[in-house]
Amino acid sequence: MPISQKPRVRTGLTVLRDQMFAPLKGKRIGVVTHSAAVDDRLRSAAELLAEAPGVELAVLFGPEHGFEGAAQDLIAVVNGRDVHLQTAVISLYGATFDSLQPTPEMLRGLDALVIDLQDIGSRYYTFQATMLLCFEAASRSDLLTIVLDRPNPLGGESVEGPVLKSGWESFVGIHPIVTRHGLTIGELALLYKAGRNLPGELLVIPCEGWQRAMDFSQTDLPWVMPSPNMPALETAFVYPGQCLLEGTNISEGRGTTRPFELSGAPWINGPEAAKRLNDEALPGVFFRPVRFQPTFHKFAGSVCGGVQIHVTDRETFQPVRSGLAVLAEYYRQSAGHFDWRRTPYEFVADRLAIDLLFGSDRERLALERGLSWRDISHGWESDESNFRERRRDYLLY
Repeated sequence: MPISQKPRVRTGLTVLRDQMFAPLKGKRIGVVTHSAAVDDRLRSAAELLAEAPGVELAVLFGPEHGFEGAAQDLIAVVNGRDVHLQTAVISLYGATFDSLQPTPEMLRGLDALVIDLQDIGSRYYTFQATMLLCFEAASRSDLLTIVLDRPNPLGGESVEGPVLKSGWESFVGIHPIVTRHGLTIGELALLYKAGRNLPGELLVIPCEGWQRAMDFSQTDLPWVMPSPNMPALETAFVYPGQCLLEGTNISEGRGTTRPFELSGAPWINGPEAAKRLNDEALPGVFFRPVRFQPTFHKFAGSVCGGVQIHVTDRETFQPVRSGLAVLAEYYRQSAGHFDWRRTPYEFVADRLAIDLLFGSDRERLALERGLSWRDISHGWESDESNFRERRRDYLLY
């Protein structure tokens, strides 16, 4: 047993294991999972379900980054086979939007679809979108969907950011929720089922011991990277804001050992940016000027100026507002250099990536008009308040 200390929190997978997989007995199942879905002994969901007595594991499905979690962002993953488990692995992240959802043929002969994915609490982190698309497909095929719940690494109390607006849906905005939603993937499943009137049978196996005020460090669970550029909990905390830089030609730190914490470009004056951002007195964060050289992705091999985000108080830190402030400062500095990403993003070519991430074009147009990050984020307050109320009926903890 690799972990000697008994975790304070038990995930849905661990609860199911300790139930001797009772809800799955006699069933032929498909499993949507990845390398971060492990129990308290660091055994994978796929391995445990393959060995479960009275359960037939027929097929595995892998989300973005692949079943093994090795593919970089926006890289299509091909179908394969798990040699150890001798089970087919179907990719749910191919070259087209249609590849994101299992077809009826892929689900034929199954009795249930089990979903165990470690989400990180942001609308544009795509594992919860994969969960929804799989639930919709299972619902159409009259299959039971079982979601094995996991803690939201950022905790379950804070809600922040704009709500996705109608007409701006995409894989990074699958349903009208705020950017930092404060829900577990199981709670999102319940919200999605009700919000989209999905008729399929849904069973969420909750965690035990998790409380909404807990971030991942308080669960005593082992951190396993859910994607190649999510190496640590610190990364997850800044991601809801720093991922916005994917919609620009500014580096979000991919190609470094601190993705999303580092950001910048060759023309950015890091000390000036850090001073101006620190003068904004954003809660729970300090911006340190840096120079860094990505080994791949944007500006590979070039030295960039910028800032590193240091979260000093996770409880008060507002990642989406902080990310917007960073974006606004880089936009201000970058006359003649800055541009929005204009190439296709997550299978969408007719709308800008930044608008897909924000959930509308409101924030981009406001930045282009010269509005401050404070003025822009003031417009989020009603979205945040309404979402807190709307999510109330789906809270499991």
